[in-house]
Amino acid sequence: MNERIRAREVRLVDPEGNQLGIKPLPEALSIARQMDLDLVEVAPLANPPVCRIMDYGKFKFDEAQRAKESRRKASSVGIKEMKYRPKIGQGDFDTKTRQVVKFLQDGHKVKVTIMFRGREVYHPELGKRILDRIAEQVDGNAKVESEARLDGRNMVMVLAPDKRARQSRVARDAAATGETSEHPGGEG
Repeated sequence: MNERIRAREVRLVDPEGNQLGIKPLPEALSIARQMDLDLVEVAPLANPPVCRIMDYGKFKFDEAQRAKESRRKASSVGIKEMKYRPKIGQGDFDTKTRQVVKFLQDGHKVKVTIMFRGREVYHPELGKRILDRIAEQVDGNAKVESEARLDGRNMVMVLAPDKRARQSRVARDAAATGETSEHPGGEG
């Protein structure tokens, strides 16, 4: 920008985006100073380079704001883990599975781990049965990304949120609430 520009001639663009033509660098700098703005090289590889008259500080600030906004909009998909045991009770199973569904609805992937202790490792079918029950219960919210596999003393399965299933469920829920709202309750 300004004195750091090395070209002899530049294609000049005013703050509104109108072309002012090809100007010698000293003339372009003086035009920018008269407007109390900066001369910024926006296309250095063009022949001649394209320079724009702008408020450089405001430009950098707006660019930082746009970058910040795009970072905020980008959803970070985390991977959550839920651990089960082969001899888990029904209450604990239900609680943990509800939490898995909540993670999936929040858009996270879930790694479900069955931890075997002692001789339990010789009965992987117990772990497989639990993983199948979990997959069955989260069917509307998720799809199995990686099937159950034995990994040392653990059996692991990864579930990913199923966006299409969730969208169809949201549409169904909206239709269901739409039907009830058309007929206001109460007779009178």
